[in-house]
Amino acid sequence: MERKRGSGLAICLVALATMLAGLCAQARDNEAGLLQRIQSEQNPVKKAKDEIKLAQLKLAQVQTAYSQGHADTGATLVGAMVDALKASWKFLQESGRKASKHPDGFRDLDIALRENVRRLQDLGRTVSYFDRAPLNNAVQQLDQEREEVLHELFPGDKTRNLDYAPQPPEPPKPQIPTGVL
Repeated sequence: MERKRGSGLAICLVALATMLAGLCAQARDNEAGLLQRIQSEQNPVKKAKDEIKLAQLKLAQVQTAYSQGHADTGATLVGAMVDALKASWKFLQESGRKASKHPDGFRDLDIALRENVRRLQDLGRTVSYFDRAPLNNAVQQLDQEREEVLHELFPGDKTRNLDYAPQPPEPPKPQIPTGVL
């Protein structure tokens, strides 16, 4: 009986610690906390990751605004989300790091861009045709930014190079049969 009570108490303590850690993380990752950390952070990779978290927060606000029928507010928030992701890219570019050798931060940005594009496209399917323009513009901007990030991550990959245009294959030369006359 005593043993059961001790294990139950341990389970409760673990659950309580998990909830407290979640609340601390949630409080730390609110908009004001993220903006404060971005301002005070010196490491460009950590700064970029905080900008990515800010963009995720803005995207959640975008989805809420559009679901409540506030297209104007949603459009403003979409712009703020795109700006946060562009700031993240700028911090990574200014860090002087080679993405192909030190991908930390660049990979996170690539994943965030891909996920945000998908979520914006999903949201666009539920929004009125007349309210989709900001979402479509954001998708185009984020797709272009993702191409740039991928080009930095994989500089030798010619399929990702925006300036690279593959040459069409040469047509086969006709074979003239010999010995038939």
